[in-house]
Amino acid sequence: MSIEMVGLADIARVHAAQRPDVAALVFEGRTTTYGALDKASSRIASGLIAEGIKPGTRVAHLDKSSDLYFELLFGIAKANAVMVSVNWRLAAPEVLHIINDAEAEILFVGEEYFPVVEKIRDEFKTVRKIVSLDSRHGGWQSFVEWRDHHPETDPRLPARAADTAVQFYTSGTTGLPKGAELTNANFAFMFEHWSKSWLMAPGVATIVCLPMFHIGGSGWGIAGLFAGATNHVMREFVPTNVLATIERERIEVMLLVPAMILFLVQAPQIRETDLSSLRLIVYGAAPIPADLLKQAMAIFGCGFQQVYGLTETTGAITLLPPEDHDPSDAKKLLSCGYAQFGVELRIVDDAGKELPPGKVGEIAVRSPQVMHGYWRLPDATKRAIQGDWFITGDAGYLDNKGYLYIYDRVKDMIVSGGENIYPAEVESALFGHPAVADVAVIGVPDERWGEAVKAVVVKKNDADISAGELIGWARERIAGYKLPKSVDFIDALPRNPTGKILKRELRKPYWGDKQRQVN
Repeated sequence: MSIEMVGLADIARVHAAQRPDVAALVFEGRTTTYGALDKASSRIASGLIAEGIKPGTRVAHLDKSSDLYFELLFGIAKANAVMVSVNWRLAAPEVLHIINDAEAEILFVGEEYFPVVEKIRDEFKTVRKIVSLDSRHGGWQSFVEWRDHHPETDPRLPARAADTAVQFYTSGTTGLPKGAELTNANFAFMFEHWSKSWLMAPGVATIVCLPMFHIGGSGWGIAGLFAGATNHVMREFVPTNVLATIERERIEVMLLVPAMILFLVQAPQIRETDLSSLRLIVYGAAPIPADLLKQAMAIFGCGFQQVYGLTETTGAITLLPPEDHDPSDAKKLLSCGYAQFGVELRIVDDAGKELPPGKVGEIAVRSPQVMHGYWRLPDATKRAIQGDWFITGDAGYLDNKGYLYIYDRVKDMIVSGGENIYPAEVESALFGHPAVADVAVIGVPDERWGEAVKAVVVKKNDADISAGELIGWARERIAGYKLPKSVDFIDALPRNPTGKILKRELRKPYWGDKQRQVN
C-alpha cells in the first residue's frame, strides 16, 4: 500500500478512510483504531489552533511512550506545527535547555515528570500552557479534558513537503543538544522505501519499544502507522513484558537495539515463550557482538536485519538483510549493509576527497532523507551538510561490493545501550569539581551495554576524592545514563604536542589494538 503523503497528518487521514475499524495502536489494554486516531488528532489540532499555535510553532512532549504520543504527533501535524519530544532521561537543566531552545509554546507532560517541570517552570521562556497527560495537576488541565473540549473537525491546513514535522535533539560535542529538523519530505521518502523492507503491511502486528525522543522509537512507530500495521506500544522496555506481548499478540516484526536483544536472550522466560509468530527482527543504533547475534538468531528463529543511520538521516540508510546473516560468514556479520534506494555513500579523507574501497575515512551520505538542518545553528549545519553531502562523524570503509563497515567514532562518541553519549559533556560535568585537575572520558567494553562510560581523572594536589563522590557530583548535572560507571585516577593524561588528549592511548588497555572496531 502506498500513501500519497505530503504531511505526516496524511497517514491518519488515509487510513481512517480506508480501514477505520482496524487497530492502529494498542497500549496497556487500550486499543485505538485508525478512525479514532484520526478523530483524536483532529481534536488536538483544533485545540492547538484555539490556543494560538501557528504553523511552524514547536510543541513539546515530556513523557515515556504511550498511544497519546501518536495522537499528539498527528494532531500537531494537522496544525502544521512541530513535535519536540524531550528526552525524559535528562536532568532538569538539560530539559530546560531543550524546551527553551525549541521555543516551545505548549508542553504536554506525564505525571512521572511533574517534579522535573515544577523545578524549572519558572525559567521557561516561551511556554504559555502546560497540559498534564494524566490527571489534572494543580492549574494544569488534563490531556483528555483538554482534547475532548475541542471539535473533531480536521482543520485541513495546507502542508508543504519542505515543512519541518519533528525536531529531535541530538547530543553535541560541545555538550549542548542540537535540534535536528526532519521534514515531511524526509519522512515520506523514508517510509515509502523502507516499510516493505521491514515487512510492514496493513494488520501486521509490531512492537514499539524504543523511546519516542529517539528516531528509532518515534520513526518505527510512524513507519508502522504509515503501513497500516497494528502497533503495540510499550511504555518502556521490560523484557518480560515484551516477551509476553510477542506471544499474546502474535507479533511479527520489531525493532531493537543490541542491549535489548541481550536482555531478551538472558530472560529466563524466553525458554517458555512462543516466538513462532516472529518473522523479522530489525536491529541497529549500536554495535552487537557477533556471538550475541548468532545466539539470538538461533533462539528467535526468524530473520534478522541490521540497519545503520542517524537522527540526521531520518534513521536507516543502510541495510544488511536476512540473507546476509550467515553465521558462518563472520566478516559479513560485521557489516552494517549496503546503501538503500535513494542513498549514496562515500568515504572521504580530512580534505573531503573520496577514498577507494577498503580505505578508512569519514562516512558521507547524500539522500532525500537528510535533515533540513540544525534548528537555528547555521554554522553547525554548514559543517554537517557540505554541498549535497551530510558528514556523519563516523569513520568506516566500503568494500568492493558496496558493503559498509563502521570502524570508529570520529568524535569519540560513546554508544551505550543504543544511546549516544559525548565525552565532552561528561568531562564538563566532572571538571567543575574542586578536586579535579584534569579529566578525560572514554568508552570501554561492557558485556551488557556494548560500551560503558569511564572517567580518567587527575586530582588536584592529591586531593582526597573517591570515585563515588565524583559520580554523585556528576549526577546533579547530567542524565543518569551518561554517568561514568567507573573512575580511574592517574598522575597525568597523555597529550600530543598541541595539547590534545590522546584518548586512543587511554582506551588501548581496554580495547587492545582493535580500538573499538564496531559493526
